[in-house]
Amino acid sequence: MSLRINDITPNFTAKTTLGTIDFHQWIGDSWAILFSHPKDFTPVCTTELGYMAGLEKEFAQRNCKVIGLSIDPIDNHEQWAKDIEETQGHAVKFPIIGDTDLAVASCITCFLLMNQAHRKGGQQQPMLPFVLYLLSGRIKESN
Repeated sequence: MSLRINDITPNFTAKTTLGTIDFHQWIGDSWAILFSHPKDFTPVCTTELGYMAGLEKEFAQRNCKVIGLSIDPIDNHEQWAKDIEETQGHAVKFPIIGDTDLAVASCITCFLLMNQAHRKGGQQQPMLPFVLYLLSGRIKESN
């Protein structure tokens, strides 16, 4: 089961390319686009993040922050951001969560998939599908 319209956005703490964030504190009263991607350095994901990096100023003008989610580690994201800027022409300035322990994916629910097509040593590997949430900072649990 995934987030639905008017659901309370779960809070989480996560390590990102811009440091550790508390999600509710980070989103504040703005909107946020939280999107996941299956793997760093893939052509489709590289294009998508480059495109989002190019639109980030447009979202900011509309009080909307951008944050990415991947199960790859932060140091991969930092190297990948350089590749994205070089190949797509836009610097990634928004945070990308390194969710290696799947804590955020599990918190947001249905992000976690076991994909038959992605096996390593005969074992299924966790994958994140392409998912995008538009979240309001006004719909969260009060502390």
